[in-house]
Amino acid sequence: MRSLYPSITPYQQHQLKVSDRHTLYVEESGNPLGIPVLLVHGGPGAGTSGEHRRFFDPESYRIILFDQRGAGQSQPHAELADNHTQALIADMEQIRTTLGVESWLVFGGSWGSTLALCYAIEHRDRVRGLVLRGLFLAREQDLNWLYQPEGGAAQVFADYYQDFLSPLDGETRHLLNHYYRLLTSSNELARLNAARAWAIWEGRISTLHPRIDAVEHYGQAHDALALARIESHYFINHCFIEENHIIRQVEKLRGLPAILIHGRYDMICKPAAALELAEHWPELNLQIVPGAGHSAFEPSIIDALVKATDQMVRELAKA
Repeated sequence: MRSLYPSITPYQQHQLKVSDRHTLYVEESGNPLGIPVLLVHGGPGAGTSGEHRRFFDPESYRIILFDQRGAGQSQPHAELADNHTQALIADMEQIRTTLGVESWLVFGGSWGSTLALCYAIEHRDRVRGLVLRGLFLAREQDLNWLYQPEGGAAQVFADYYQDFLSPLDGETRHLLNHYYRLLTSSNELARLNAARAWAIWEGRISTLHPRIDAVEHYGQAHDALALARIESHYFINHCFIEENHIIRQVEKLRGLPAILIHGRYDMICKPAAALELAEHWPELNLQIVPGAGHSAFEPSIIDALVKATDQMVRELAKA
């Protein structure tokens, strides 16, 4: 079983101003002459970490990480204004042109898979291939699965779901809107309480086997606030894309080398969505990983992702 590549440090870090309001953290590591790969993080609002560099062979890849608007080290923190999908796609293009990249491999998991696919649909000629994990199609049914009382996640993790509902004082109608009001409230205590409950719900159900370290990470106030605020902002706005946008536009991706890794027991992003995408995209290399949930850092998901990025080195060398 493959493990992550050794830890490395960036050789270049950038503060990229993408609007009057937003400045993005961007970094480069690995081989400056290698295959450019852009890692698109999840959430939205989760941000990147040094561990994300380790999915790629540093001798083969020029590894580019960035924190999306309001996330991670980008400024201003947890900012919702001018924060929407089309802006993020434009930011990715600005990163590409600023760094002098002609085309690149795009790697994304969860919300990162959504954004990677939306970017590839819009800028097909700039994408050499895709490595995706934990597919999120950002449809109403996908949000219902994760957040609504009748959804799959709530039915399986019923006790954790009660904790998720606790800031709402029994109000489950228009649940996402209610959470959004709390997360944008002027009451700092209410904001932080809601943010931690939101983020811990996600952390608790992200792995097949319980991991205290994952839950503690999700519950840290600074990171939880960005994740919860930005996710709720996107989710009450249908992620700023038309319903079923990716499936409806998938013809634009035909012929593109693409690997999708999805955990068999993913309770955040249901595996049925991955199968549906594969039905509409026959060339997609879909791998359902047994013994894994949603997290990119479960051993069998790491194994599959590292093998996928190694495979892409070989495939892109032939192209």
